[in-house]
Amino acid sequence: MVKFNYVIKDELGLHARPAGLLVKEVKNYKSKVTIEKDGKTADASRLIAVMGLGAKCGNNLTVTVEGEDEGTAGPALESFLKANL
Repeated sequence: MVKFNYVIKDELGLHARPAGLLVKEVKNYKSKVTIEKDGKTADASRLIAVMGLGAKCGNNLTVTVEGEDEGTAGPALESFLKANL
């Protein structure tokens, strides 16, 4: 299991465009990816679940990656978040 925290820096938070890009990126991997914010968890491969977190600028997300390609998926997703959020 790979786990990391990320603080959202985008002024608009995790809105539709970056959430859609995140879901698309997650689907490139076989591992299960979950995002947690304030005790609420979402499957990162489901757009409505990700948007339902209501993550705003400054919120802390905990991302967990579990599966056969977690070693590559975890760092790639962390880089993706830094580049897009």
